Amino acid sequence: MSLPTSLAPIVLFCFNRPAHLAQTIESLQQNMLARESDLIIYSDGPRNPSDEPFISQVRDYLAQIEGFKTITVIKSEKNNGLAASIINGVSEVLSNFQKVIVLEDDMLSAPDFLVFMNEALSVFEHRNDIFSVSAYGPPISFPVGYQDDLYLAPRASSWGWGTWLNTWEKADWNVTAFPELKKDKIKRGQFILGGEDLWPMLVKQQKKVIDSWAIRWTFSQFINNAYGVYPVHSKIRNIGTDGSGTNFTFKTGYYGSEMSESEIRIDPNIKPDQEVIQAFADYYKLPLALKIKNRIKYGV
Repeated sequence: MSLPTSLAPIVLFCFNRPAHLAQTIESLQQNMLARESDLIIYSDGPRNPSDEPFISQVRDYLAQIEGFKTITVIKSEKNNGLAASIINGVSEVLSNFQKVIVLEDDMLSAPDFLVFMNEALSVFEHRNDIFSVSAYGPPISFPVGYQDDLYLAPRASSWGWGTWLNTWEKADWNVTAFPELKKDKIKRGQFILGGEDLWPMLVKQQKKVIDSWAIRWTFSQFINNAYGVYPVHSKIRNIGTDGSGTNFTFKTGYYGSEMSESEIRIDPNIKPDQEVIQAFADYYKLPLALKIKNRIKYGV
């Protein structure tokens, strides 16, 4: 498949982890299209004085990176937090470009990550039932005989993903339809086809217990009857599950252990496969103890 004439800019969000950031950048520099791609980096400011030396290290490192068509670093003096940084940063970039590839500072990428993302963003650009493209695919149990290299799932990924301006503009960051969903058990059942964890996360978001752009982006996808595109074999490996991250403050080796360099065949007419969607939902089942905690603490 031929590449689109214009490549999507890469937008990378970083905070206070210079070692993770360096691995992410070095991995990205090895990508086939790195030197033809614009890289825009948003560097968030400190939450407290203890962050300042780490952020200083991050910015010293950012000042000397190379290997991309252009490099733009946008530094914030105050701490915006991950959710606001991503919502505002992606919106800002998309106001100048029609599409975007998004990374955070803890993601290794396969050498053909940018090739896959640009091809997929080009192929699926005009499909109203697709809201985003992900380079990460969770290790679900696929049905015997599943032949495609991609699948559709009713959930948006936050690990190495891309979208388009006309889709991003449909996002409901205030979750205005939340009261309606709260009253409608059938709709809630449809919403959690993307994972049992989605409804508790949305409730916590509305109660301001968490501040997640990703759950609101998934909700926006849901109310627009749309899907995320996922690869059967990942092009991304998350290295932030070591207890250092904003959302992963506990250590786990469970996520993103596989990363493939095999070519992905992109079917522009791919349709939802209900067996795959069920396997995807099964992967995101909540442990009983967490269900009990959510019921007692948050009423969900």
